[in-house]
Amino acid sequence: MDDQTQISDLENIISEKIFIKIEKWNLYLGDAGLARNLAIECISNFNRSSQEAAKLSLNKIKVKIGDGKETIPLSRLVTSSQISDLEEILDDL
Repeated sequence: MDDQTQISDLENIISEKIFIKIEKWNLYLGDAGLARNLAIECISNFNRSSQEAAKLSLNKIKVKIGDGKETIPLSRLVTSSQISDLEEILDDL
């Protein structure tokens, strides 16, 4: 499987399963336009453990807030259970 296919497959899984949690609202990363970037980061960290790859990748992705002058790491917007879900996704690759 080539890298682009692997990234696309991972992007599709992330799009459907991983979301940003704001109050009681869930915004899936596919809808937020963040799934591909996270997939690329996860693939680039694939030589690490799934736990480390997930955390590094989530910290690397910066989410623009408001008009984009402020950014915060994606890791601050996902729940610990979502991080575990991402780790499981990476384990299954």
